[in-house]
Amino acid sequence: MRLLRAVVVLVLGFLAVGSLAACGSEHQGANSDPDQVDAVDVPVSGLCRDLTPDDVARTANATKTIDCASRHTAETYATGRLPEEFDDAGYDDADLGTYAYRTCSEKFAEFVGADESLVLRTTLSWAWFRPSEKAWGKGARWYRCDVIGGNTASREYRALPKTARGMLGGRPNDSWLSCASGPTVAEGEKVPCSQKHDWRAVTTVKLGQPTDAYPGDRVMESRTRSFCANSVKAWLNYPSEFEYGFTFFHQAEWKAGIRRSVCWAKTAK
Repeated sequence: MRLLRAVVVLVLGFLAVGSLAACGSEHQGANSDPDQVDAVDVPVSGLCRDLTPDDVARTANATKTIDCASRHTAETYATGRLPEEFDDAGYDDADLGTYAYRTCSEKFAEFVGADESLVLRTTLSWAWFRPSEKAWGKGARWYRCDVIGGNTASREYRALPKTARGMLGGRPNDSWLSCASGPTVAEGEKVPCSQKHDWRAVTTVKLGQPTDAYPGDRVMESRTRSFCANSVKAWLNYPSEFEYGFTFFHQAEWKAGIRRSVCWAKTAK
């Protein structure tokens, strides 16, 4: 057996979104709808937009909605009012990001039909948005979760089907599963598994319970390496030699609720 150590840190949606303050239409995405810019009311779910990575990097978004039958890269799958504990919170309150992550990630898995493992192995992701700072100052306290046709490694997003509801249920299409092309997972380019690749994210391993404290990077790496060796070997049907890589997450992701690491098999299939 040959071991390839490939440690990759994936940045999740709530860590990628929300670092910039939003104020005015020029800060809420291209092609903004003036009626959405400083909206106080909770957004409507089930609407579609053509968002870009630049749009998703912003705290608030007011991009005009479009017919879901036309080309779009984002679909709103959950909206709601924030809990009362945030009524007096600051606009960039760190607990707001944690709440949004847990809420949007749970609803994302349910919406697309993915289990806890598949959520970490898909090229789909989600983004969340809050009101503009002006609307926040007026008392607006809502969140919006959008499924996105790409992830934080994507230079551009891919078009989604008319609705993303249930699209990962059953046997997902390889075009929405995560693979990598390159000598290692860490150095390789992340690509859909429908494209030529050298690595496939095949399984995940659970490393803790919801109430467990973060064990530290060294323990996470050691456990991940050991568990992934066994998991990938089983996935490959117990060959005498094989190569594998792994992804483990760090304290920030652990705090947000991630308790799994991702295991990658060296395979062109």
